[in-house]
Amino acid sequence: MQEKNVPAEYGLRIGVQGGGCSGMSYLLGFDKAKDSDEVYDLDGLSLIMDKKHAMYVLGMEVDFQDGLNARGFVFSNPQAKSTCGCGSSFSA
Repeated sequence: MQEKNVPAEYGLRIGVQGGGCSGMSYLLGFDKAKDSDEVYDLDGLSLIMDKKHAMYVLGMEVDFQDGLNARGFVFSNPQAKSTCGCGSSFSA
């Protein structure tokens, strides 16, 4: 957040959106909280999620890989019935 000069009132938004080759894709980025959001404190970082997205991300783990074969965020979602080959979209 400091590197990108993200304002202090922003948090990390996680959720889903329509699209991707499997029907839904993950949403991850900095945003301000809205009235329809749940906000959680995660070691000093505000994690923001639209209440409607809870059923799609319940139990999901997000990790960052920095290896020779892969670099970036990896989503492990127990709610996903199927995923695409790249792992960035899923169906529920």
